[in-house]
Amino acid sequence: MAPSHRDARAAGPAGGLRRWLRQDVERPLEALAGGRARLKVLVLLACVLSLDAADKATVGVVATPIKNALHVGNLQIGWLVTASTAVAAVMTLPFGALVDRVRRVRLLVIALLVWSATMVASGLAVSYPMLLLSRLALGVVASAASPAVTSLTGDFFRPDERGRIFGYVLAGELLGVAFGFLICGNVAAWLSWRVSFRVLAVLGFALALVLWRYLPEPARGGQGRIPPGARRVPAEGEPACAPAGSAARSGSLRRVIRWRGVRPRHALMTMNPATASLWRAVRYVLSVPTYRTLIVASALGYFYFTGLRTYAIVFMRGRFGLDQATGSTLAVLIGLGAIVGVLLAGRLGDRLIDRGRLTGRVVVAAMAYLLATAAFLPGLSIGTLWLAGPFFFLAAAGIGGANPAVDAARLDVMPSALWGRAEGVRATFRFALEAIAPPLFGYVAARFAGHAGAGSAAAGAAAGSAATARVGAAGLGDAFLVMLAPLALAGVLLLVRTTRTYARDVASALAAERRTRERG
Repeated sequence: MAPSHRDARAAGPAGGLRRWLRQDVERPLEALAGGRARLKVLVLLACVLSLDAADKATVGVVATPIKNALHVGNLQIGWLVTASTAVAAVMTLPFGALVDRVRRVRLLVIALLVWSATMVASGLAVSYPMLLLSRLALGVVASAASPAVTSLTGDFFRPDERGRIFGYVLAGELLGVAFGFLICGNVAAWLSWRVSFRVLAVLGFALALVLWRYLPEPARGGQGRIPPGARRVPAEGEPACAPAGSAARSGSLRRVIRWRGVRPRHALMTMNPATASLWRAVRYVLSVPTYRTLIVASALGYFYFTGLRTYAIVFMRGRFGLDQATGSTLAVLIGLGAIVGVLLAGRLGDRLIDRGRLTGRVVVAAMAYLLATAAFLPGLSIGTLWLAGPFFFLAAAGIGGANPAVDAARLDVMPSALWGRAEGVRATFRFALEAIAPPLFGYVAARFAGHAGAGSAAAGAAAGSAATARVGAAGLGDAFLVMLAPLALAGVLLLVRTTRTYARDVASALAAERRTRERG
Protein backbone atom coordinates (compact mmCIF):
# COMPACT_ATOMS: atom_id res chain seq x y z
CA MET A 1 0.00 0.00 0.00
CA ALA A 2 1.36 3.42 -0.96
CA PRO A 3 2.09 5.75 1.95
CA SER A 4 -0.42 8.52 2.55
CA HIS A 5 0.40 12.20 2.18
CA ARG A 6 0.40 12.51 5.98
CA ASP A 7 2.91 9.67 6.29
CA ALA A 8 5.07 11.28 3.61
CA ARG A 9 5.05 14.59 5.45
CA ALA A 10 5.83 12.87 8.75
CA ALA A 11 8.75 11.08 7.10
CA GLY A 12 10.16 14.30 5.64
CA PRO A 13 12.58 16.77 7.24
CA ALA A 14 9.80 18.61 9.08
CA GLY A 15 8.52 15.38 10.62
CA GLY A 16 12.02 14.43 11.68
CA LEU A 17 12.51 17.81 13.30
CA ARG A 18 9.24 17.49 15.20
CA ARG A 19 10.20 14.03 16.44
CA TRP A 20 13.62 15.30 17.54
CA LEU A 21 12.11 18.26 19.37
CA ARG A 22 9.59 16.03 21.11
CA GLN A 23 11.91 13.18 22.08
CA ASP A 24 15.22 14.92 22.69
CA VAL A 25 14.13 18.37 23.87
CA GLU A 26 10.56 18.54 25.14
CA ARG A 27 10.44 15.23 27.01
CA PRO A 28 13.69 15.79 28.96
CA LEU A 29 12.53 19.29 29.88
CA GLU A 30 9.17 17.94 31.02
CA ALA A 31 10.98 15.38 33.16
CA LEU A 32 13.08 18.10 34.80
CA ALA A 33 10.05 20.31 35.44
CA GLY A 34 7.80 17.48 36.60
CA GLY A 35 5.27 17.46 33.78
CA ARG A 36 3.93 19.42 30.84
CA ALA A 37 1.83 21.87 32.86
CA ARG A 38 4.70 22.75 35.17
CA LEU A 39 7.05 23.19 32.22
CA LYS A 40 4.62 25.62 30.57
CA VAL A 41 4.40 27.79 33.67
CA LEU A 42 8.17 27.75 34.18
CA VAL A 43 8.85 28.78 30.59
CA LEU A 44 6.34 31.64 30.69
CA LEU A 45 7.57 33.03 34.00
CA ALA A 46 11.17 32.71 32.83
CA CYS A 47 10.33 34.58 29.62
CA VAL A 48 8.98 37.55 31.59
CA LEU A 49 12.27 37.95 33.43
CA SER A 50 14.21 37.12 30.30
CA LEU A 51 12.76 40.01 28.31
CA ASP A 52 13.70 42.68 30.83
CA ALA A 53 17.19 41.18 31.22
CA ALA A 54 17.64 41.10 27.44
CA ASP A 55 16.85 44.82 27.23
CA LYS A 56 19.38 45.76 29.90
CA ALA A 57 22.04 43.53 28.35
CA THR A 58 21.33 45.02 24.92
CA VAL A 59 22.16 48.51 26.20
CA GLY A 60 25.58 47.25 27.21
CA VAL A 61 26.28 45.30 24.04
CA VAL A 62 25.26 48.15 21.69
CA ALA A 63 27.06 50.76 23.79
CA THR A 64 29.71 51.45 21.15
CA PRO A 65 27.21 51.93 18.25
CA ILE A 66 25.07 54.22 20.43
CA LYS A 67 28.12 56.25 21.43
CA ASN A 68 29.12 56.62 17.80
CA ALA A 69 25.62 57.57 16.66
CA LEU A 70 24.68 59.93 19.49
CA HIS A 71 28.20 61.18 20.42
CA VAL A 72 28.09 60.22 24.10
CA GLY A 73 30.49 58.48 26.49
CA ASN A 74 30.60 55.65 29.00
CA LEU A 75 28.85 57.60 31.73
CA GLN A 76 25.92 58.48 29.45
CA ILE A 77 25.51 54.79 28.54
CA GLY A 78 25.32 54.00 32.24
CA TRP A 79 22.51 56.52 32.66
CA LEU A 80 20.45 54.66 30.05
CA VAL A 81 20.34 51.62 32.33
CA THR A 82 19.89 53.79 35.39
CA ALA A 83 16.84 55.56 33.94
CA SER A 84 14.69 52.43 33.69
CA THR A 85 16.05 50.94 36.90
CA ALA A 86 15.37 54.12 38.88
CA VAL A 87 11.73 54.02 37.79
CA ALA A 88 11.57 50.40 38.88
CA ALA A 89 12.99 51.33 42.30
CA VAL A 90 10.22 53.90 42.80
CA MET A 91 7.34 51.86 41.38
CA THR A 92 8.08 48.34 42.65
CA LEU A 93 6.56 48.82 46.09
CA PRO A 94 3.17 50.07 44.74
CA PHE A 95 3.21 47.23 42.21
CA GLY A 96 3.99 44.79 45.02
CA ALA A 97 0.86 45.97 46.83
CA LEU A 98 -1.14 45.47 43.63
CA VAL A 99 0.26 41.95 43.25
CA ASP A 100 -1.25 41.02 46.62
CA ARG A 101 -4.64 42.48 45.62
CA VAL A 102 -5.31 42.00 41.89
CA ARG A 103 -4.92 39.33 39.20
CA ARG A 104 -1.20 39.00 38.68
CA VAL A 105 -1.28 37.62 35.14
CA ARG A 106 -3.40 40.53 33.90
CA LEU A 107 -1.00 42.96 35.58
CA LEU A 108 1.95 41.35 33.77
CA VAL A 109 0.17 41.54 30.41
CA ILE A 110 -0.54 45.27 30.78
CA ALA A 111 3.04 45.95 31.88
CA LEU A 112 4.41 44.06 28.87
CA LEU A 113 2.25 46.01 26.44
CA VAL A 114 3.44 49.34 27.89
CA TRP A 115 7.05 48.12 27.87
CA SER A 116 6.87 46.99 24.23
CA ALA A 117 5.39 50.26 23.05
CA THR A 118 8.14 52.16 24.84
CA MET A 119 10.78 49.89 23.33
CA VAL A 120 9.54 50.95 19.89
CA ALA A 121 10.08 54.56 20.96
CA SER A 122 13.64 53.72 22.04
CA GLY A 123 14.37 52.41 18.57
CA LEU A 124 13.04 55.60 17.00
CA ALA A 125 15.02 58.04 19.19
CA VAL A 126 17.17 60.44 17.17
CA SER A 127 19.02 62.06 20.08
CA TYR A 128 20.38 61.06 23.46
CA PRO A 129 17.75 63.02 25.48
CA MET A 130 14.96 61.31 23.50
CA LEU A 131 16.51 57.90 24.12
CA LEU A 132 16.95 58.63 27.81
CA LEU A 133 13.34 59.77 28.18
CA SER A 134 12.03 56.69 26.41
CA ARG A 135 14.00 54.49 28.79
CA LEU A 136 12.16 55.90 31.80
CA ALA A 137 8.97 53.99 31.00
CA LEU A 138 10.86 50.70 30.61
CA GLY A 139 11.06 50.33 34.37
CA VAL A 140 7.38 49.39 34.35
CA VAL A 141 7.92 45.76 33.39
CA ALA A 142 10.62 45.29 36.03
CA SER A 143 8.36 46.91 38.65
CA ALA A 144 5.57 44.46 37.94
CA ALA A 145 7.63 41.43 36.95
CA SER A 146 9.69 40.97 40.09
CA PRO A 147 6.85 40.79 42.69
CA ALA A 148 4.39 39.09 40.31
CA VAL A 149 6.76 36.32 39.22
CA THR A 150 7.84 35.72 42.83
CA SER A 151 4.24 35.48 44.05
CA LEU A 152 3.13 33.26 41.16
CA THR A 153 6.07 30.91 41.68
CA GLY A 154 5.19 30.53 45.35
CA ASP A 155 1.57 29.68 44.52
CA PHE A 156 2.34 27.30 41.64
CA PHE A 157 5.06 25.19 43.32
CA ARG A 158 5.72 23.45 46.65
CA PRO A 159 7.99 24.97 49.33
CA ASP A 160 10.40 22.04 49.34
CA GLU A 161 11.28 22.52 45.65
CA ARG A 162 11.38 26.32 45.42
CA GLY A 163 15.16 26.53 45.22
CA ARG A 164 15.21 24.26 42.18
CA ILE A 165 12.20 26.00 40.62
CA PHE A 166 13.69 29.46 41.10
CA GLY A 167 16.83 28.10 39.50
CA TYR A 168 14.86 27.26 36.36
CA VAL A 169 13.06 30.62 36.33
CA LEU A 170 16.25 32.61 36.88
CA ALA A 171 17.96 30.59 34.17
CA GLY A 172 15.48 32.28 31.85
CA GLU A 173 16.64 35.67 33.11
CA LEU A 174 20.23 34.73 32.33
CA LEU A 175 19.23 33.41 28.92
CA GLY A 176 17.73 36.84 28.35
CA VAL A 177 21.12 38.38 29.07
CA ALA A 178 22.66 35.90 26.60
CA PHE A 179 19.99 36.81 24.02
CA GLY A 180 20.79 40.49 24.44
CA PHE A 181 24.53 39.88 24.13
CA LEU A 182 24.43 37.43 21.22
CA ILE A 183 21.32 38.08 19.12
CA CYS A 184 20.75 41.78 19.72
CA GLY A 185 24.49 42.43 19.64
CA ASN A 186 24.86 40.75 16.25
CA VAL A 187 21.71 42.45 14.95
CA ALA A 188 23.31 45.76 15.90
CA ALA A 189 26.53 44.73 14.12
CA TRP A 190 24.74 43.58 10.96
CA LEU A 191 21.94 46.16 10.79
CA SER A 192 21.58 48.85 13.47
CA TRP A 193 21.26 49.28 17.23
CA ARG A 194 17.76 50.62 16.56
CA VAL A 195 16.72 47.30 15.03
CA SER A 196 17.88 45.52 18.19
CA PHE A 197 15.34 47.47 20.24
CA ARG A 198 12.61 46.78 17.68
CA VAL A 199 13.28 43.04 17.88
CA LEU A 200 12.72 43.18 21.64
CA ALA A 201 9.50 45.16 21.13
CA VAL A 202 8.07 42.48 18.85
CA LEU A 203 8.96 39.78 21.38
CA GLY A 204 7.29 41.80 24.14
CA PHE A 205 3.99 42.10 22.26
CA ALA A 206 4.12 38.35 21.47
CA LEU A 207 4.78 37.39 25.10
CA ALA A 208 1.90 39.54 26.35
CA LEU A 209 -0.44 37.67 23.99
CA VAL A 210 0.87 34.26 25.05
CA LEU A 211 0.52 35.07 28.77
CA TRP A 212 -3.05 36.25 28.28
CA ARG A 213 -3.93 33.10 26.37
CA TYR A 214 -2.07 30.35 28.20
CA LEU A 215 -1.29 31.32 31.83
CA PRO A 216 -4.26 31.11 34.22
CA GLU A 217 -4.30 32.90 37.55
CA PRO A 218 -3.53 30.40 40.37
CA ALA A 219 -5.40 30.31 43.67
CA ARG A 220 -3.48 32.14 46.41
CA GLY A 221 -1.93 30.60 49.48
CA GLY A 222 -0.59 27.55 47.66
CA GLN A 223 -4.06 26.20 46.81
CA GLY A 224 -3.28 26.24 43.08
CA ARG A 225 0.00 24.30 43.15
CA ILE A 226 0.66 22.14 40.14
CA PRO A 227 1.27 18.50 41.11
CA PRO A 228 4.05 16.59 39.34
CA GLY A 229 2.79 14.88 36.20
CA ALA A 230 -0.11 17.30 35.64
CA ARG A 231 -0.94 17.95 31.99
CA ARG A 232 -2.74 21.26 32.55
CA VAL A 233 -2.53 24.19 34.95
CA PRO A 234 -5.39 24.36 37.51
CA ALA A 235 -7.71 27.29 36.78
CA GLU A 236 -8.34 30.01 39.35
CA GLY A 237 -10.44 28.67 42.19
CA GLU A 238 -9.88 25.07 41.14
CA PRO A 239 -8.14 23.08 43.89
CA ALA A 240 -5.05 21.19 42.81
CA CYS A 241 -5.22 17.44 43.25
CA ALA A 242 -1.75 16.42 44.38
CA PRO A 243 -0.60 12.82 44.08
CA ALA A 244 -0.16 10.63 47.13
CA GLY A 245 2.83 11.54 49.25
CA SER A 246 3.18 15.09 47.98
CA ALA A 247 1.85 16.58 51.20
CA ALA A 248 4.65 14.95 53.12
CA ARG A 249 7.21 16.17 50.64
CA SER A 250 5.80 19.72 50.68
CA GLY A 251 6.27 19.89 54.46
CA SER A 252 10.05 19.57 54.51
CA LEU A 253 10.55 22.92 56.21
CA ARG A 254 7.74 22.30 58.69
CA ARG A 255 9.13 18.84 59.47
CA VAL A 256 12.61 20.19 60.18
CA ILE A 257 11.20 23.05 62.29
CA ARG A 258 9.26 20.61 64.46
CA TRP A 259 12.20 18.23 64.70
CA ARG A 260 14.48 21.04 65.86
CA GLY A 261 11.84 22.39 68.26
CA VAL A 262 12.14 25.93 66.87
CA ARG A 263 9.63 28.39 68.30
CA PRO A 264 8.27 31.38 66.34
CA ARG A 265 8.77 35.02 67.20
CA HIS A 266 5.37 35.97 68.62
CA ALA A 267 6.07 39.64 67.98
CA LEU A 268 5.86 38.87 64.25
CA MET A 269 2.49 37.14 64.48
CA THR A 270 0.16 39.90 65.74
CA MET A 271 -0.79 41.26 62.31
CA ASN A 272 -3.23 39.84 59.77
CA PRO A 273 -1.12 40.06 56.56
CA ALA A 274 -4.11 39.58 54.28
CA THR A 275 -5.80 42.81 55.39
CA ALA A 276 -2.87 44.96 56.54
CA SER A 277 -2.25 48.34 54.97
CA LEU A 278 0.79 48.85 52.75
CA TRP A 279 2.86 50.71 55.31
CA ARG A 280 2.02 48.32 58.13
CA ALA A 281 2.99 45.47 55.84
CA VAL A 282 6.29 47.22 55.06
CA ARG A 283 7.02 47.57 58.77
CA TYR A 284 6.26 43.89 59.25
CA VAL A 285 8.57 42.89 56.41
CA LEU A 286 11.43 44.99 57.74
CA SER A 287 10.91 43.61 61.25
CA VAL A 288 11.89 40.10 60.10
CA PRO A 289 15.67 39.84 60.77
CA THR A 290 16.39 37.27 58.08
CA TYR A 291 14.49 39.22 55.44
CA ARG A 292 16.44 42.38 56.23
CA THR A 293 19.71 40.54 55.67
CA LEU A 294 18.41 38.93 52.47
CA ILE A 295 17.41 42.38 51.18
CA VAL A 296 20.90 43.80 51.74
CA ALA A 297 22.76 40.76 50.40
CA SER A 298 20.58 40.46 47.30
CA ALA A 299 20.88 44.18 46.53
CA LEU A 300 24.68 44.04 46.83
CA GLY A 301 24.84 41.03 44.53
CA TYR A 302 22.68 42.66 41.87
CA PHE A 303 24.67 45.89 42.22
CA TYR A 304 27.82 44.12 41.07
CA PHE A 305 26.01 42.07 38.44
CA THR A 306 24.48 45.22 36.91
CA GLY A 307 27.82 46.99 36.60
CA LEU A 308 29.36 43.86 35.13
CA ARG A 309 26.51 43.35 32.65
CA THR A 310 26.66 46.96 31.47
CA TYR A 311 30.40 47.14 30.85
CA ALA A 312 31.48 43.53 30.27
CA ILE A 313 31.57 43.85 26.47
CA VAL A 314 33.42 47.19 26.59
CA PHE A 315 35.93 45.68 29.03
CA MET A 316 36.60 42.52 27.01
CA ARG A 317 36.87 44.34 23.70
CA GLY A 318 39.46 46.74 25.08
CA ARG A 319 41.28 44.24 27.30
CA PHE A 320 41.61 41.42 24.79
CA GLY A 321 41.31 43.31 21.46
CA LEU A 322 38.04 41.71 20.32
CA ASP A 323 35.51 42.90 17.76
CA GLN A 324 31.80 43.37 18.49
CA ALA A 325 30.61 39.90 17.40
CA THR A 326 33.45 38.03 19.10
CA GLY A 327 33.04 39.97 22.33
CA SER A 328 29.28 39.27 22.39
CA THR A 329 29.79 35.56 21.75
CA LEU A 330 32.49 35.28 24.40
CA ALA A 331 30.28 37.01 26.96
CA VAL A 332 27.55 34.45 26.26
CA LEU A 333 29.95 31.52 26.69
CA ILE A 334 31.18 32.88 30.02
CA GLY A 335 27.59 33.61 31.03
CA LEU A 336 26.79 29.91 30.70
CA GLY A 337 28.55 29.60 34.04
CA ALA A 338 25.75 31.64 35.63
CA ILE A 339 23.16 29.26 34.20
CA VAL A 340 25.10 26.29 35.58
CA GLY A 341 25.21 28.08 38.93
CA VAL A 342 21.47 28.76 39.21
CA LEU A 343 20.58 25.21 38.20
CA LEU A 344 22.98 23.54 40.65
CA ALA A 345 22.77 25.88 43.64
CA GLY A 346 18.97 25.93 43.85
CA ARG A 347 18.83 22.13 43.79
CA LEU A 348 21.62 21.86 46.37
CA GLY A 349 19.82 24.14 48.82
CA ASP A 350 16.62 22.06 48.55
CA ARG A 351 18.56 18.84 49.09
CA LEU A 352 20.26 20.18 52.22
CA ILE A 353 16.88 21.09 53.72
CA ASP A 354 15.52 17.64 52.90
CA ARG A 355 18.46 16.20 54.86
CA GLY A 356 17.66 18.30 57.92
CA ARG A 357 20.00 21.26 57.30
CA LEU A 358 17.48 24.05 57.78
CA THR A 359 19.91 26.83 56.82
CA GLY A 360 20.99 24.99 53.66
CA ARG A 361 19.63 27.61 51.26
CA VAL A 362 21.27 30.63 52.90
CA VAL A 363 24.58 28.80 53.33
CA VAL A 364 24.57 27.89 49.62
CA ALA A 365 23.88 31.52 48.69
CA ALA A 366 26.67 32.79 50.95
CA MET A 367 29.22 30.36 49.55
CA ALA A 368 28.16 31.26 45.99
CA TYR A 369 28.88 34.97 46.57
CA LEU A 370 32.23 34.17 48.16
CA LEU A 371 33.12 31.84 45.27
CA ALA A 372 32.38 34.63 42.79
CA THR A 373 34.61 37.04 44.72
CA ALA A 374 37.47 34.54 44.90
CA ALA A 375 37.24 33.71 41.18
CA PHE A 376 37.06 37.32 40.00
CA LEU A 377 40.28 38.29 41.79
CA PRO A 378 42.63 36.28 39.54
CA GLY A 379 40.38 36.55 36.48
CA LEU A 380 40.50 40.36 36.45
CA SER A 381 44.25 40.38 37.08
CA ILE A 382 45.21 38.06 34.19
CA GLY A 383 45.78 39.67 30.79
CA THR A 384 45.48 36.46 28.72
CA LEU A 385 41.98 35.54 27.59
CA TRP A 386 42.42 31.77 27.70
CA LEU A 387 43.74 31.89 31.25
CA ALA A 388 41.21 34.41 32.54
CA GLY A 389 38.19 32.73 30.89
CA PRO A 390 37.84 29.77 33.33
CA PHE A 391 37.96 32.13 36.32
CA PHE A 392 35.24 34.30 34.75
CA PHE A 393 33.15 31.15 34.19
CA LEU A 394 33.44 30.20 37.89
CA ALA A 395 32.67 33.77 38.97
CA ALA A 396 29.55 33.80 36.80
CA ALA A 397 28.46 30.51 38.38
CA GLY A 398 28.83 32.05 41.82
CA ILE A 399 26.87 35.22 41.04
CA GLY A 400 24.10 33.22 39.37
CA GLY A 401 24.03 30.47 41.99
CA ALA A 402 23.28 32.81 44.89
CA ASN A 403 19.97 34.05 43.48
CA PRO A 404 17.67 30.97 43.48
CA ALA A 405 18.71 30.11 47.03
CA VAL A 406 18.07 33.69 48.21
CA ASP A 407 14.72 33.87 46.38
CA ALA A 408 13.52 30.60 47.89
CA ALA A 409 14.66 31.68 51.36
CA ARG A 410 12.70 34.94 51.01
CA LEU A 411 9.45 33.02 50.55
CA ASP A 412 10.33 30.69 53.45
CA VAL A 413 10.38 33.53 56.00
CA MET A 414 7.30 35.41 54.79
CA PRO A 415 3.57 34.44 54.87
CA SER A 416 2.10 34.03 51.39
CA ALA A 417 -0.35 36.94 51.81
CA LEU A 418 2.68 39.26 51.94
CA TRP A 419 4.75 37.84 49.09
CA GLY A 420 4.02 40.67 46.67
CA ARG A 421 4.61 43.50 49.12
CA ALA A 422 7.66 41.79 50.62
CA GLU A 423 9.18 41.41 47.16
CA GLY A 424 8.29 45.05 46.50
CA VAL A 425 10.33 46.09 49.53
CA ARG A 426 13.29 43.93 48.52
CA ALA A 427 13.17 44.97 44.87
CA THR A 428 13.07 48.66 45.82
CA PHE A 429 16.45 48.32 47.49
CA ARG A 430 17.73 46.09 44.70
CA PHE A 431 16.71 48.48 41.91
CA ALA A 432 18.04 51.47 43.83
CA LEU A 433 21.51 49.91 43.90
CA GLU A 434 21.13 48.71 40.31
CA ALA A 435 20.28 52.28 39.30
CA ILE A 436 23.48 53.74 40.70
CA ALA A 437 25.73 50.86 39.60
CA PRO A 438 26.32 51.78 35.90
CA PRO A 439 27.24 55.45 36.41
CA LEU A 440 29.25 54.61 39.52
CA PHE A 441 31.19 51.86 37.75
CA GLY A 442 31.74 54.20 34.80
CA TYR A 443 32.92 57.02 37.03
CA VAL A 444 35.31 54.84 39.03
CA ALA A 445 36.66 53.30 35.82
CA ALA A 446 37.34 56.74 34.35
CA ARG A 447 39.10 57.86 37.54
CA PHE A 448 41.34 54.80 37.44
CA ALA A 449 42.03 55.40 33.76
CA GLY A 450 43.45 58.77 34.73
CA HIS A 451 41.07 60.97 32.72
CA ALA A 452 39.62 64.22 33.97
CA GLY A 453 36.14 63.57 32.50
CA ALA A 454 34.13 60.49 33.47
CA GLY A 455 33.37 59.59 29.86
CA SER A 456 36.55 60.58 28.05
CA ALA A 457 38.08 57.09 28.00
CA ALA A 458 35.03 55.64 26.32
CA ALA A 459 34.87 58.58 23.93
CA GLY A 460 38.41 57.88 22.82
CA ALA A 461 37.57 54.22 22.34
CA ALA A 462 34.58 55.18 20.21
CA ALA A 463 36.84 57.32 18.06
CA GLY A 464 38.83 54.24 17.19
CA SER A 465 41.98 54.61 19.30
CA ALA A 466 43.13 51.12 20.30
CA ALA A 467 45.50 52.53 22.91
CA THR A 468 42.73 54.57 24.55
CA ALA A 469 40.44 51.54 24.45
CA ARG A 470 43.04 49.54 26.36
CA VAL A 471 43.38 52.30 28.93
CA GLY A 472 39.60 52.43 29.34
CA ALA A 473 39.46 48.65 29.74
CA ALA A 474 42.19 48.79 32.36
CA GLY A 475 40.14 51.36 34.27
CA LEU A 476 37.09 49.11 34.11
CA GLY A 477 39.14 46.15 35.31
CA ASP A 478 40.31 48.14 38.33
CA ALA A 479 36.73 49.26 39.00
CA PHE A 480 35.52 45.65 38.89
CA LEU A 481 38.22 44.71 41.42
CA VAL A 482 37.36 47.53 43.82
CA MET A 483 33.64 46.80 43.61
CA LEU A 484 34.24 43.19 44.69
CA ALA A 485 34.09 44.44 48.29
CA PRO A 486 30.25 44.71 48.31
CA LEU A 487 29.98 41.26 46.71
CA ALA A 488 32.16 39.71 49.42
CA LEU A 489 30.15 41.59 52.07
CA ALA A 490 26.95 39.98 50.75
CA GLY A 491 28.42 36.51 51.29
CA VAL A 492 29.69 37.31 54.77
CA LEU A 493 26.35 38.79 55.87
CA LEU A 494 24.47 35.70 54.75
CA LEU A 495 26.94 33.37 56.41
CA VAL A 496 27.11 35.22 59.71
CA ARG A 497 23.64 36.68 60.25
CA THR A 498 21.01 34.54 58.51
CA THR A 499 22.34 31.27 59.91
CA ARG A 500 21.40 32.64 63.35
CA THR A 501 17.94 34.03 62.55
CA TYR A 502 16.62 31.88 59.70
CA ALA A 503 15.08 29.03 61.73
CA ARG A 504 12.94 31.22 63.99
CA ASP A 505 11.80 33.39 61.09
CA VAL A 506 10.69 30.31 59.11
CA ALA A 507 8.78 29.12 62.17
CA SER A 508 7.17 32.56 62.49
CA ALA A 509 6.08 32.54 58.83
CA LEU A 510 4.55 29.06 59.19
CA ALA A 511 2.68 30.15 62.33
CA ALA A 512 1.45 33.37 60.67
CA GLU A 513 0.28 31.34 57.65
CA ARG A 514 -1.68 29.03 59.92
CA ARG A 515 -3.30 31.95 61.77
CA THR A 516 -4.24 33.61 58.46
CA ARG A 517 -6.03 30.44 57.33
CA GLU A 518 -7.86 30.22 60.66
CA ARG A 519 -9.02 33.85 60.36
CA GLY A 520 -10.13 33.25 56.74
